[in-house]
Amino acid sequence: MKLNFIRDTLILTKRNLIRYVRLPQLLFFSSIQPIMFLVLFNYVFGGAIGSSIHVPGGKYIDYLLPGILIQMVMFGGVQTGIGLAEDMGKGIIDRFRSLPMSRVAVIAGRTISDAIRNIVVMIIMIAAGYILGFRFQAGFISAVELVALATLFGFSISWIFALIGMSVKDSETAQLASFVFIFPVTFASSAFVTISSMPSWLQVFSRNQPVTLIANASRQLALGINENGAIWKILIWSIILLIIFIPLSLRQYKRKSL
Repeated sequence: MKLNFIRDTLILTKRNLIRYVRLPQLLFFSSIQPIMFLVLFNYVFGGAIGSSIHVPGGKYIDYLLPGILIQMVMFGGVQTGIGLAEDMGKGIIDRFRSLPMSRVAVIAGRTISDAIRNIVVMIIMIAAGYILGFRFQAGFISAVELVALATLFGFSISWIFALIGMSVKDSETAQLASFVFIFPVTFASSAFVTISSMPSWLQVFSRNQPVTLIANASRQLALGINENGAIWKILIWSIILLIIFIPLSLRQYKRKSL
Protein backbone atom coordinates (compact mmCIF):
# COMPACT_ATOMS: atom_id res chain seq x y z
CA MET A 1 0.00 0.00 0.00
CA LYS A 2 2.76 2.44 0.92
CA LEU A 3 4.68 1.61 -2.24
CA ASN A 4 1.54 2.16 -4.32
CA PHE A 5 0.97 5.54 -2.65
CA ILE A 6 4.57 6.62 -3.35
CA ARG A 7 4.41 5.40 -6.95
CA ASP A 8 1.07 7.09 -7.61
CA THR A 9 2.24 10.33 -5.99
CA LEU A 10 5.38 10.42 -8.13
CA ILE A 11 3.34 9.77 -11.28
CA LEU A 12 0.91 12.59 -10.52
CA THR A 13 3.74 14.91 -9.51
CA LYS A 14 5.36 14.23 -12.88
CA ARG A 15 2.02 14.82 -14.61
CA ASN A 16 1.66 18.24 -12.99
CA LEU A 17 5.27 19.22 -13.73
CA ILE A 18 4.92 18.25 -17.39
CA ARG A 19 2.28 20.98 -17.68
CA TYR A 20 5.01 23.58 -17.09
CA VAL A 21 7.08 22.05 -19.89
CA ARG A 22 4.18 22.02 -22.32
CA LEU A 23 2.85 25.39 -21.13
CA PRO A 24 5.97 27.40 -20.27
CA GLN A 25 3.88 30.55 -19.99
CA LEU A 26 2.58 29.18 -16.66
CA LEU A 27 6.08 29.26 -15.20
CA PHE A 28 6.83 32.58 -16.90
CA PHE A 29 3.84 34.38 -15.38
CA SER A 30 4.42 32.68 -12.02
CA SER A 31 7.86 34.32 -12.07
CA ILE A 32 7.07 37.70 -13.63
CA GLN A 33 4.44 38.67 -11.06
CA PRO A 34 6.74 38.52 -8.00
CA ILE A 35 9.53 40.20 -10.01
CA MET A 36 7.11 43.05 -10.73
CA PHE A 37 6.33 43.31 -7.02
CA LEU A 38 10.04 43.32 -6.26
CA VAL A 39 10.78 46.12 -8.74
CA LEU A 40 7.75 48.20 -7.76
CA PHE A 41 8.30 47.98 -4.03
CA ASN A 42 12.03 48.62 -4.37
CA TYR A 43 11.86 51.61 -6.70
CA VAL A 44 8.37 53.05 -6.15
CA PHE A 45 7.93 52.54 -2.40
CA GLY A 46 11.54 51.94 -1.40
CA GLY A 47 12.39 55.62 -1.06
CA ALA A 48 9.58 56.20 1.43
CA ILE A 49 9.65 52.85 3.25
CA GLY A 50 13.33 51.98 3.04
CA SER A 51 14.55 55.04 4.95
CA SER A 52 12.77 53.83 8.10
CA ILE A 53 14.15 50.27 7.94
CA HIS A 54 17.59 49.41 9.27
CA VAL A 55 19.22 46.18 8.12
CA PRO A 56 22.85 45.07 7.71
CA GLY A 57 24.09 46.77 4.57
CA GLY A 58 21.48 49.51 4.84
CA LYS A 59 19.60 48.63 1.61
CA TYR A 60 15.83 48.16 1.45
CA ILE A 61 16.24 45.44 -1.18
CA ASP A 62 17.96 43.26 1.44
CA TYR A 63 14.92 43.64 3.69
CA LEU A 64 12.43 43.33 0.83
CA LEU A 65 13.54 40.24 -1.07
CA PRO A 66 12.91 37.70 1.73
CA GLY A 67 9.41 39.17 2.12
CA ILE A 68 8.72 38.93 -1.62
CA LEU A 69 9.87 35.30 -1.60
CA ILE A 70 7.30 34.55 1.10
CA GLN A 71 4.60 36.41 -0.80
CA MET A 72 5.47 34.32 -3.84
CA VAL A 73 5.10 30.98 -2.02
CA MET A 74 1.80 32.19 -0.57
CA PHE A 75 0.51 33.04 -4.04
CA GLY A 76 1.91 29.71 -5.23
CA GLY A 77 -0.29 28.00 -2.66
CA VAL A 78 -3.31 29.71 -4.21
CA GLN A 79 -2.45 27.97 -7.49
CA THR A 80 -2.81 24.63 -5.71
CA GLY A 81 -6.43 25.36 -4.88
CA ILE A 82 -7.16 26.79 -8.32
CA GLY A 83 -5.57 23.78 -10.03
CA LEU A 84 -7.57 21.27 -7.99
CA ALA A 85 -10.79 23.23 -8.58
CA GLU A 86 -10.08 23.23 -12.34
CA ASP A 87 -9.36 19.49 -12.38
CA MET A 88 -12.58 18.79 -10.52
CA GLY A 89 -14.55 21.05 -12.84
CA LYS A 90 -13.13 19.39 -15.95
CA GLY A 91 -13.82 15.89 -14.67
CA ILE A 92 -10.16 14.88 -14.43
CA ILE A 93 -10.55 14.03 -10.76
CA ASP A 94 -13.49 11.76 -11.65
CA ARG A 95 -11.19 9.88 -14.03
CA PHE A 96 -8.61 9.45 -11.28
CA ARG A 97 -11.31 8.06 -8.98
CA SER A 98 -12.14 5.36 -11.52
CA LEU A 99 -8.53 4.15 -11.57
CA PRO A 100 -6.96 1.70 -9.09
CA MET A 101 -4.79 4.36 -7.49
CA SER A 102 -4.29 6.04 -4.15
CA ARG A 103 -6.74 8.87 -3.52
CA VAL A 104 -4.22 10.61 -1.30
CA ALA A 105 -1.77 10.73 -4.22
CA VAL A 106 -4.03 13.08 -6.20
CA ILE A 107 -3.65 15.90 -3.69
CA ALA A 108 -0.10 14.99 -2.65
CA GLY A 109 1.06 15.02 -6.27
CA ARG A 110 -0.39 18.48 -6.73
CA THR A 111 1.10 19.98 -3.57
CA ILE A 112 4.54 18.44 -4.19
CA SER A 113 4.68 19.65 -7.80
CA ASP A 114 3.70 23.15 -6.66
CA ALA A 115 6.47 23.03 -4.04
CA ILE A 116 8.98 22.16 -6.77
CA ARG A 117 7.66 25.05 -8.89
CA ASN A 118 8.12 27.35 -5.89
CA ILE A 119 11.78 26.34 -5.64
CA VAL A 120 12.36 27.17 -9.31
CA VAL A 121 10.61 30.54 -9.01
CA MET A 122 12.54 31.37 -5.82
CA ILE A 123 15.83 30.77 -7.63
CA ILE A 124 14.68 33.09 -10.42
CA MET A 125 13.63 35.67 -7.82
CA ILE A 126 16.97 35.53 -6.02
CA ALA A 127 18.76 36.03 -9.35
CA ALA A 128 16.56 39.06 -10.03
CA GLY A 129 17.29 40.33 -6.52
CA TYR A 130 21.02 40.09 -7.14
CA ILE A 131 20.61 42.23 -10.24
CA LEU A 132 18.86 44.84 -8.09
CA GLY A 133 21.59 44.77 -5.45
CA PHE A 134 20.48 42.11 -2.97
CA ARG A 135 23.21 40.06 -1.32
CA PHE A 136 23.12 37.10 1.06
CA GLN A 137 25.16 38.10 4.09
CA ALA A 138 24.93 34.87 6.08
CA GLY A 139 26.58 32.51 3.58
CA PHE A 140 25.56 29.90 1.03
CA ILE A 141 24.34 27.29 3.54
CA SER A 142 21.97 29.79 5.11
CA ALA A 143 20.70 30.68 1.64
CA VAL A 144 19.88 27.01 0.98
CA GLU A 145 18.19 26.80 4.38
CA LEU A 146 16.08 29.86 3.51
CA VAL A 147 14.83 28.23 0.30
CA ALA A 148 14.14 24.96 2.16
CA LEU A 149 12.27 26.70 4.98
CA ALA A 150 10.19 28.80 2.58
CA THR A 151 9.40 25.66 0.56
CA LEU A 152 8.23 23.82 3.68
CA PHE A 153 6.05 26.75 4.69
CA GLY A 154 4.62 27.03 1.17
CA PHE A 155 3.94 23.28 1.17
CA SER A 156 1.98 23.56 4.43
CA ILE A 157 0.04 26.57 3.14
CA SER A 158 -0.82 24.76 -0.10
CA TRP A 159 -2.86 22.22 1.89
CA ILE A 160 -5.05 25.06 3.17
CA PHE A 161 -5.74 26.17 -0.38
CA ALA A 162 -6.23 22.56 -1.48
CA LEU A 163 -9.08 22.37 1.04
CA ILE A 164 -10.50 25.65 -0.28
CA GLY A 165 -10.20 24.49 -3.89
CA MET A 166 -12.12 21.30 -3.19
CA SER A 167 -14.79 23.09 -1.14
CA VAL A 168 -15.97 25.46 -3.87
CA LYS A 169 -17.62 24.84 -7.21
CA ASP A 170 -15.18 26.38 -9.68
CA SER A 171 -11.66 27.76 -10.04
CA GLU A 172 -12.81 31.41 -10.12
CA THR A 173 -14.47 31.05 -6.73
CA ALA A 174 -11.38 29.23 -5.43
CA GLN A 175 -9.21 32.19 -6.45
CA LEU A 176 -11.51 34.76 -4.87
CA ALA A 177 -11.88 32.75 -1.65
CA SER A 178 -8.12 32.24 -1.40
CA PHE A 179 -7.31 35.92 -1.80
CA VAL A 180 -9.75 36.82 0.98
CA PHE A 181 -7.42 34.83 3.23
CA ILE A 182 -4.08 35.63 1.66
CA PHE A 183 -4.16 39.43 1.48
CA PRO A 184 -4.66 40.19 5.19
CA VAL A 185 -1.99 37.77 6.41
CA THR A 186 0.52 38.80 3.73
CA PHE A 187 0.25 42.57 3.89
CA ALA A 188 -0.45 42.81 7.63
CA SER A 189 2.96 41.28 8.33
CA SER A 190 6.63 42.21 8.35
CA ALA A 191 7.03 41.07 4.74
CA PHE A 192 7.33 44.63 3.40
CA VAL A 193 7.47 46.99 6.39
CA THR A 194 8.43 46.83 10.04
CA ILE A 195 5.62 46.00 12.44
CA SER A 196 6.47 49.03 14.59
CA SER A 197 5.17 51.28 11.80
CA MET A 198 1.66 49.79 12.10
CA PRO A 199 -1.15 50.90 14.45
CA SER A 200 -0.83 49.32 17.90
CA TRP A 201 -4.02 47.26 17.50
CA LEU A 202 -2.69 45.73 14.28
CA GLN A 203 0.75 45.01 15.73
CA VAL A 204 -0.73 42.40 18.08
CA PHE A 205 -2.05 40.39 15.13
CA SER A 206 0.98 40.98 12.93
CA ARG A 207 3.55 39.82 15.48
CA ASN A 208 1.80 36.52 16.12
CA GLN A 209 0.82 35.35 12.66
CA PRO A 210 2.89 32.90 10.57
CA VAL A 211 3.72 35.17 7.61
CA THR A 212 5.57 37.55 9.94
CA LEU A 213 7.44 34.63 11.47
CA ILE A 214 8.50 33.16 8.12
CA ALA A 215 9.52 36.61 6.84
CA ASN A 216 11.61 37.20 9.97
CA ALA A 217 13.12 33.72 9.79
CA SER A 218 14.01 34.29 6.12
CA ARG A 219 15.78 37.55 6.98
CA GLN A 220 17.67 35.82 9.75
CA LEU A 221 18.96 33.27 7.25
CA ALA A 222 19.60 35.86 4.53
CA LEU A 223 21.16 38.64 6.60
CA GLY A 224 22.40 36.88 9.73
CA ILE A 225 20.30 38.96 12.12
CA ASN A 226 18.73 37.56 15.28
CA GLU A 227 14.94 37.24 15.05
CA ASN A 228 14.16 35.73 18.48
CA GLY A 229 13.64 32.10 17.49
CA ALA A 230 11.57 32.80 14.39
CA ILE A 231 13.01 29.74 12.62
CA TRP A 232 11.85 27.30 15.28
CA LYS A 233 8.49 29.05 15.61
CA ILE A 234 7.74 28.80 11.89
CA LEU A 235 8.82 25.15 11.84
CA ILE A 236 6.25 24.49 14.56
CA TRP A 237 3.62 26.50 12.67
CA SER A 238 4.29 24.54 9.47
CA ILE A 239 3.98 21.19 11.23
CA ILE A 240 0.75 22.27 12.92
CA LEU A 241 -0.74 23.41 9.61
CA LEU A 242 0.16 20.08 8.00
CA ILE A 243 -1.30 18.10 10.91
CA ILE A 244 -4.56 20.04 10.67
CA PHE A 245 -5.09 20.53 6.95
CA ILE A 246 -3.81 17.27 5.43
CA PRO A 247 -6.59 15.24 7.13
CA LEU A 248 -9.19 17.95 6.39
CA SER A 249 -8.19 18.05 2.72
CA LEU A 250 -8.25 14.27 2.40
CA ARG A 251 -11.66 14.10 4.08
CA GLN A 252 -13.02 16.74 1.72
CA TYR A 253 -11.63 14.83 -1.27
CA LYS A 254 -13.28 11.63 -0.07
CA ARG A 255 -16.59 13.47 0.40
CA LYS A 256 -16.36 14.68 -3.20
CA SER A 257 -15.74 11.07 -4.24
CA LEU A 258 -19.04 9.87 -2.84
